[in-house]
Amino acid sequence: MTCKSHSMEKYAKYLIDKSASIKDALVRLNELSSDILTLLVIDENRVLLGTVTDGDIRRGLIAGASLEEPVTRICHRNFFSFNADNYSISAIKRARNKRLSLVPYLDNAGRIEKIFNLKDNHSALPVDAVIMAGGRGQRLSPLTDTVPKPLLPLGCKPIIEHNIDRLAQFGIENISITIRYLGQQIVDHFGDGASKGLSISYFEENQPLGTMGAVRHLDHYSNETVLVMNSDLFTNIDFEEFYLHFIESDAEMAVAAIPYNVSVPYAVMEVEGERVVSLKEKPTYTYYSNAGIYLMKRSVINLIPVDRPFDAPDLIELLANQGKKVTTFPIVGYWIDIGKHEDYAKAREFIKYLKQ
Repeated sequence: MTCKSHSMEKYAKYLIDKSASIKDALVRLNELSSDILTLLVIDENRVLLGTVTDGDIRRGLIAGASLEEPVTRICHRNFFSFNADNYSISAIKRARNKRLSLVPYLDNAGRIEKIFNLKDNHSALPVDAVIMAGGRGQRLSPLTDTVPKPLLPLGCKPIIEHNIDRLAQFGIENISITIRYLGQQIVDHFGDGASKGLSISYFEENQPLGTMGAVRHLDHYSNETVLVMNSDLFTNIDFEEFYLHFIESDAEMAVAAIPYNVSVPYAVMEVEGERVVSLKEKPTYTYYSNAGIYLMKRSVINLIPVDRPFDAPDLIELLANQGKKVTTFPIVGYWIDIGKHEDYAKAREFIKYLKQ
């Protein structure tokens, strides 16, 4: 099933009609529970006319405006907004550096299409996400005998919810979850995503399709970049840096990677035939392991075969054989793949020391 976007519903409390009075605006600002004390003044077509803050009202009253006059009398008309011409991650960073909290995205007619909350969110990435959550999780039995692994609790919420909330923090609102084993429990837990201001849809695999197989069946992508990740990961990967790396490298696909160090307790000789070229005393070699998080161009999805298992390594090999560019992105923060009981125990212990 597919779901509509709930972004505008989430931010409806920040919209005020041009016919409202200054007093109405003051009351609305007083009712806002968050410390984003900004209202967006719109007309009947949702065209943005200006913004209003406590400071605008205060300055207006000092200048002689009355509380009964329309809010348009004192609204700030030189507002900052995004549109098709100026929207980019760099522009979002600049807005964040200016400490702007609420930034609207306008269409060519000046109508609000979307609102970005840059106070609570790290970014606003133009990315669709697919979370793979159909596995049996047999290695975590008996914990997964009646509960799907993605819904196992980790701190104050399930494993998969940590990932969904982190995606949301980077402005990724269109999320698809592939389900199979006890999948209805996941559907019941998140529904259509409205409670989080997200659009969440589901695809049920009738048979295991591998890491990438189910991605081919989804037909409601709204962005040109798609992120695919496993549901049983616990990580603080910086999705914005991952996305920027992917775009700047102009690759078809990027693979998040975990550095893995191997220390050799002996001196290692490098040789050519029988000749010793160099000698390294107790060297450490760094390798990079697949972290189960991928970014790809939407066009790459068409290369995935239909109705047969197809994993991420299969796709990487296919792209490499076609001469396409695949890059890696090292995760600097923490990353735990919760596949076994010891992994789950490690994650549960680790989260005790994180802010929830």
